Order: sequence, then C-alpha cells, then structure tokens
Amino acid sequence: MNSLKTSSPLLINLSFLAAQPTGHSIYAKNVVAALKSLAPTLLTAQPYPEFNCYSIPDNLAPENGIKGHLNRLRWIQFELPKPYHQLQGRLLFSPIPEAPLFTNVQHVVTLHDLIPLRFFSRFSAMRSYCRYYIPQVLNQAKQILCDSEATAKDAIDFCQVPANKITVVPLAYDANHFRFLDLPTQNYFLYMGRHQPYKNLHRVMKAFATLPSDYEFWIAGSIDKRYTPNLIAEIEHLQLSDRVKFLSYVSYAELPELINRAVSLVFPSLWEGFGLPVLEAMACGTPVITSNLSSMPEVAGDAALLVDPYDETAIADAMKAIVTEPQLHDQLRQKGLDRTSHFSWQKTAAQTAEILKQYL
Repeated sequence: MNSLKTSSPLLINLSFLAAQPTGHSIYAKNVVAALKSLAPTLLTAQPYPEFNCYSIPDNLAPENGIKGHLNRLRWIQFELPKPYHQLQGRLLFSPIPEAPLFTNVQHVVTLHDLIPLRFFSRFSAMRSYCRYYIPQVLNQAKQILCDSEATAKDAIDFCQVPANKITVVPLAYDANHFRFLDLPTQNYFLYMGRHQPYKNLHRVMKAFATLPSDYEFWIAGSIDKRYTPNLIAEIEHLQLSDRVKFLSYVSYAELPELINRAVSLVFPSLWEGFGLPVLEAMACGTPVITSNLSSMPEVAGDAALLVDPYDETAIADAMKAIVTEPQLHDQLRQKGLDRTSHFSWQKTAAQTAEILKQYL
C-alpha cells in the first residue's frame, strides 16, 4: 500500500471487492480507475499502485459468506469513520449501498438493485439487509447513484427515497475486451450469472428442451450449493444432462471467446438492476434474448429479442428464431454492436465524478 496522505477529501470504500470479480466488483474497479483525477484514498485490502490506499482487513468480501458480510458491516460502522476523520475526509463514496449510519460521515452510494425485496428466499439473509439497513443508508446519503430507471423507481417505492436525491448513471463494458472477434459459432446457447431462482433458469431449461438435440446450453457462473442442486434435478428430469454444461466461474480473460462463439446469450431474468451480461454479449456481436421487464429494455433497446420471462413458449420461440433465421441473427448482431457504442466506463465515471465533486 502507498503511504497515507495527511488529508484526503474523498475516500472510496472497496471493502467488498472479490478475488473472483463479478458485477459489483467489475463496476467498482472500472469506475475507480477513471476517478484518479479526484485524488481519492481507497479503503482496500487489494493493492492499487497508482492510488493512495488505506489498508483494511482482507476478510470482508462476500466470498467469505455470511461471516464476510457481517465482518464488513461491523467494519464499516465502527472502523471506517476512523480513517475518514484521520484524513480529514469530506465525502465517502461507496460503490455499493453501505456506509456508516448515524455518524457525520457524509456519503454518496451506488444502488444496483433491491431484488431480495421482490423475490423472497428462505436461504437469504439479504432480505432483512435490504429491508432495514439499505433504506437507512439511502436516506442518510447525500446522493444516490442508480444503474437504471428501474432501480431508481425501486428505491423510491421500497425505501421512500426522495426522487431528487437519485441520479441514474448506467453501467458500461470494456470495449477493448468485449468485442466482435469473427470466430466460428458453435452450437451452444449461453447463460452467464448466478443460479438463484429469480434468474429464471428453470423456465429457460424447459424452453431449451424443445430445441433440436444438436444444440447445447452452457451455464457460466459459480456453483451455489443453495440453488444449483435444484437446477441439476430439473435438468435431469427434462433428460437434458448430456446437453447442459456447467462451466462454473469463467475468468475475465476467457469470457470474450466464450461469448463470441455462442449462438445466443439467453438472459430472461425475472428482474435485474442492470444486466451486464446483456451489454457484454451485444458488444461481442452475439444475439441476445432477454426480458421485457425491469432494466433489460433500458440496456438492450431494440437490439435484442425481448420476451416475457414467465412465458416458456416465448423463450423457446426466440431461441428457435435465432437458429432458424440467419437474417435475424445477423440483424441482432449489427444492432447489438451499434447499441453498445452508447455505453462506456469513461462516460459512467465522468457522470460519477461530476456528482462527487458537488460534495468535495
């Protein structure tokens, strides 16, 4: 870690960063990289040679399970204010909706979604976290960044946040990494993400079962002992075990080729705060099937097939259309490439920086 400055008006909370980065970590790393001009101090357990850093414990990330979440919340409430005052901070930016409560630590946070309040799970402690903790963080924040209009509406509806405290700042993708590679397409559909029920994989599998047997379905995302066994049972019941492939976690470096070779990304989630896989697939020129709900139409526009995620027949028809109509496949490829030109991490970071400057 770099040596600490005597003062730092802006501190950035990176206590949640995971060793195997997914959505929230990808967002934070890309935005922070473009905020260097604000000379922040990063509260982090990971080295950032180009930044001033304040070293924090390395057991706070979500990958440490519920213990990691609890450790982090305790650290944020009782330890984070210390460097804030030590460095004469004027603002804490947290790329997730976590900040010390009932203190004089001024904060701006990013809210990605409130999905646990929409979909009850007996396995999840996140419902109480979203019902009691997050509303306090949001209402005590100076400003709230939301990934989408859908998430902004949820903040207003679920947490009674005043609309004038919310700014929608869309996420983005790395255009140097996710791009069209002109590789031969292989006969597999692709899903990227977790296995929770709201991700809708059970309906996707039923839809896929109606497709010709020469197609496979590849699922990229870490195995989850709470949800994956039920998904495997569904796949076995549909007699799809020889056609569905679990890839587990796929590294960032491997994703572009995996996406480019897919027939289509199938991502008809029941709800998303943004849906990064939709954007990443379109950037690779891969046709996308996604939901007509929540934030997905905001991300995809007219560059994807939007379906009712509760309608298995609609999902199946979209998959069949992509494999039987070459012209549609090519149209979606070009529309997707055109659509993604409107998104960049530089634009996301610039909008973020403008908001943060108001409180520095």
